[in-house]
Order: sequence, then structure tokens, then C-alpha cells
Amino acid sequence: MKTALNGHTTPLILSAKNVEVKFNLRGKTLTAVRGASLDLYKGETLAIVGESGCGKSVFTKSFIGMLDKNGYISGGSITYDGEDMAKYTTEQEWLKVRGKKIAMVFQDPMTSLNPVRTIGEQITEVITWHFGTEHEQAKREAIELLKRVGIADAEYRYKQYPNEFSGGMRQRVVIATAIACRPEILICDEPTTALDVTVQAQIIRLIKELQKELDMTVVYITHDLGVVASVADWVGVMYAGQIIEYGTVHEIFKQPAHPYTKALLMSLPQLGVKGNDLYSIKGAPPNLFKKIEGDAFAPRNPEAMEIDFEQEPPRFDITPTHWAKTWLLHPYAEIYRKELDSAEHKRKISATKPEKPFGYKNAEKLLQVKNLSVNFKLGGKEFKAVDSVSFDIYKGETLSLVGESGSGKTTIGRAIMRIYNSNVSGSITYKDENIVEKMSKNETKKLHMEMQMIFQDPMASLNERAKVDYIISEGLYNYHLFDSEADRMHKVEEIMQEVGLPKEFSSRFPHEFSGGQRQRIGIARSLVMNPEFVVADEPISALDVSIRAQVINLLNKLKRERGLTYLFIAHDLSVVRFISDRIAVINKGRIVELAECEELFANPLHPYTKALLSAVPYPDPDVERSKKLLTYDRAMHNYTKDKPLWTEIKEGHFVLANQAEISIYRTEMEK
Repeated sequence: MKTALNGHTTPLILSAKNVEVKFNLRGKTLTAVRGASLDLYKGETLAIVGESGCGKSVFTKSFIGMLDKNGYISGGSITYDGEDMAKYTTEQEWLKVRGKKIAMVFQDPMTSLNPVRTIGEQITEVITWHFGTEHEQAKREAIELLKRVGIADAEYRYKQYPNEFSGGMRQRVVIATAIACRPEILICDEPTTALDVTVQAQIIRLIKELQKELDMTVVYITHDLGVVASVADWVGVMYAGQIIEYGTVHEIFKQPAHPYTKALLMSLPQLGVKGNDLYSIKGAPPNLFKKIEGDAFAPRNPEAMEIDFEQEPPRFDITPTHWAKTWLLHPYAEIYRKELDSAEHKRKISATKPEKPFGYKNAEKLLQVKNLSVNFKLGGKEFKAVDSVSFDIYKGETLSLVGESGSGKTTIGRAIMRIYNSNVSGSITYKDENIVEKMSKNETKKLHMEMQMIFQDPMASLNERAKVDYIISEGLYNYHLFDSEADRMHKVEEIMQEVGLPKEFSSRFPHEFSGGQRQRIGIARSLVMNPEFVVADEPISALDVSIRAQVINLLNKLKRERGLTYLFIAHDLSVVRFISDRIAVINKGRIVELAECEELFANPLHPYTKALLSAVPYPDPDVERSKKLLTYDRAMHNYTKDKPLWTEIKEGHFVLANQAEISIYRTEMEK
């Protein structure tokens, strides 16, 4: 056991020292983890943060022997229960540990669950496999586990298949499977990345409760610093296969020492000033096929010193609980470090004032949606995905549509883009023309040139067999929008430059790019058509914090320079606040509140809006741990006699409420 001097008062249970993990890929060797070290202590929570590709998942997968077939531990030690697991060579050795002692919850629950077996049988199998329990007893234990992770009607749900569960419920099933063997260590690999903020908050709370109940050590792998602030006792920051900073959660957030840690924190939308570019980390992580000289972050660090490019920095202890690998902590760099701290302090003081709010008085309505309903048939039954929705979008503004998965956000966006047409009622008027009605070929062609869509998943929406040149040119080819081959190439290169992609990339395929670069290709494909109106459907939900900042800056820049109008669909309210002029909150197909951005954050009225706002993770451990999480239940409304109406409660602030609720909201606003 380590002493309290090092901040740990519980026993050390796993120690990874100088771990190196390599992969043999296409005849080359990639060093994914380069001498990473980490200690885990009983009952504590450690978060490992960093951008995609930094080695977080690979490092922790090496603790349970789940590296891909081309991967292997090439150096270092992983000591657990007195054994060095880095020396394990057979699956039989790993099975003594995997699941039973160390379990893992993966990012995408659908890849962890067998789609053709009931979820109950999958949990039961884990129990019988590890403990030799009789099937009926294992079944009872599986049902109890489902109840424990908050799944109602567990006996009934036991017999259902993964596709019959929502994303949040599937993640609960995966957690139930992981804790079935009461592991000592639970590794959670991005367990909430694809989930809504309210579901994310529920999953985080669930893991905390289970950790306390089972006395587990939990390792979180994430790029969401708000989640880290909420759950972690300790934080390890990882970059290019190494842990480059380590400390308590308060030390990392309040006194970050490594330039990369500081850059990650500065990239957060919550810390930006609206109307000004978010800080973003320029460049890309290093190529891990090559040997890295010096500090791996140096090429992306504008304040790097000469020594950063020449020698790898050693570990410098800042406090007994906090260390970082940066030459800035060397005694010789003390004067330069103080200069940088002083410059950063001045930058914060002289932060540019926020932009002026959008001027609605003289604004022109570009698009009007009135009583829009969209119906779908599922299993012979008809249901309303969108129910009598009305709103306007003004030329040059960004209206954000916010709500949980299944609320109807994307359906509205697709109805506006005429992707859904036959099952739509109500009117959508674009430039005084109702586009729900039947349109001629020429009218449709003109509309498609003026209205474009950016999709959530750039990999799914890009043709993986086509080169970037063709992908961006698709609209130009379809609508004959170029005079010659030279003119087409000029247009492609021009838009690539505008979205920050070198023209040399035009001959590459989508799989050769990072997530942020693929999203830029999707944006370029939309904007090469020179549209006036863009539906951006969750364009940044799966991106790292630094790449997300780049894409947000790009969308804002293009809006200013091209006079674009956006319908921005999202579930992350921290991002929405930075990009929106107005926000519409949608729940179960109905817009429940609409107001200007700052007004909505200052005076949320509808209980659903309040619940969404309370669930947004904030990157400050003090704020995050003192806030109260609100829950929303539609049963809290009594609409049996007093029906809800769409009401303008103050200028520009609308809410769906009945007369009794309106009087309560007015009293709230007066206070």
C-alpha cells in the first residue's frame, strides 16, 4: 500500500510500467503505446483522456489481453495479483483474469452484444462460464443484474433481443454483463460518447453506484472532459502512446502543466467567447509508424522550445500527486514558463467581447415551418415522429434544434430537405414557396442547389470507393455546374482550401483521413453547390474536443463569409450555445420551448429544457460535483382538461404550456 503522501490511501492493485504495444500492419510496425506507465488503486476512479489514436484503448486492452491479432506487448510489465500479465502467451492465461477480475465496457454496445441471442441468455452465459452455476440459478442472477442496472420489467426484457433496446438501455445491458462476475477493475471505454446528455448522466450515475456497491476500481477512457470532471479521482493525459501528465482531477483542471493538457482544456466550447474562434490544436498527431524525436507534441505546440524537438522530456514532479513530461518544468525553463503564464493571463483578461445578438427586427424569413407532422409505419402500426411543429428560420441566422435521440430532430431536417415527402403533412415554405407540395424537375433541381445537408457520420455518408475529388464534385456533375474540366478542378480546389484541406488530398480515399478531416470533406461537398441554407445534422457529435473546435470555427467562418443560414441539429448544449442565435428544444416530436440562445440558458422554463441543461457536463470538478441533476417525466403535466398551447411568454421566448403552467412560468420570470 502506498502512503497518503502520494494521495492514495487504498492498496495498489495493478501496476503498468513502461508498457510498449506494437502492431504489424502491411509489413510495417506501428508503436501504438510507447512506454506508458500507470498505477490503479482499490476503489478509485482513474480517467485516461486524449484525442482519438493516442493509444488510450490499446493501452487498457493490454490489461485484459484483447489486442487485435496483429498487436502484441513488446515491452514493460503489467503486474496484477503478483503476476506479470505482459508475459502471458496463451488465451487460457488471460481467461483467468478477463471478465472475472478485470472487465471492460465498450463504446458501441451493439458490437459487444450478439444480435441473434436474447440479452438474458448472453448475461446468463457469462455467469455459467465463469462460475459453473446451474442455468436456472444463473438466469435468476441475470434478471437481478438487469434490475440492478435500472432496467424495468427485467423478467420480460430478459427474453428480448438487442435491437429491441434503445442505445442507453443497451449500454446498461453491457454494464450488467461486465459486472456479472463482480470484477475488481472495470474499464469503461468511451461508455457515453454516442448517448444523449440525459442518458449519459444516468449511465455515469449508475457506474458510480455500482462502483460503491461492489467496491470496484473504475478506469474511464474518454475525450469528454466534462465527464472526467464528474467522475474521476485521478486523471492521466495521453498523447502519442504515452501518459504525459498525471494528477488529481483538481490538479489537472486547475493547474494543468503540459502544453497539450492546456490546449485540450482551452478547446472546450464552454470556455470560449461567442462570436470569436474557439481555441483549436493545429496539425495532427504524429505518425506512430515512425520513430518520434523529442516531445511528440512539439510540432503542434506554437510555444515549443528547441529542446522539445531534440530530446524526449523526462517526468518532472510538480507535487507528490502531480507530474508531467514537459521541458517547461525544467529549472532552466522557469523564466520562459513564467512569460507564457503571464501572456496567458493577459489573453484571458483581454478576451474579445461577445458578438452582438442577431437582429431579428429587420430580418427576412427564409424558411417557415407550420404544423409539420411526419408519420411512420412500424410493425403495422402508425406513429407520429413529428407532431404539429411550427417555427421560422431567418436569413443569416443559426437555429439549433436540440433534444434526445428519437425526439424527431433529424426527421424535421430530412423533411425540410424533402428526403421524407409522402408521409409529411403541414407546410414548409422556402422563399415563399411550399416545398411539401409536388414540384417540377427544374424546381427540385433549383431547391437542391440552394439547400444542402451535412450528415452526422461522415464515414457512412461518403462513398468509401471514391476519391475526394469525385466526392466533392458529385453535385457539380449531377447539376452540370462547371464549364470545363479545368473549371471543375478549380471549384474543387477552391472549396477544399476554404474548409482547410490541402488540394493534394483530392486524390485520396475517405479511409485515409481522420474524423475531423472526413467531416470537412462532407462540408466541402455541401458547400461546393454554393447553397444559401444548410441543415447540419449532428455534424460534430463523434469528434474529439480539439477537432470539434476546428469544425465549429469552420462552420461559423463560412456562415460569416458566405451569409449562410443553418438549421443545426444537436444534443450537446455546450456546443449549441457557442454556435446558435436561437434554440428550439424538442421532446417526443413536439417543440416545447424556443428562445434566443442566451435567454434560454438564463431563463429555461419548460421542465424538459431544465433537465437537459442540468445534464450537460461542465469541465470543472467543483461545479460538476455540486450541481443537481433534474429528471423529466411527461406525467408531471396535467393536460386532461387544460390543454397546452404554444405561447409567447415574453418577446421571442415561446413555450408549450397550459394556462396553469403559464402563470407559474411568469412568476418564475418575475423572480
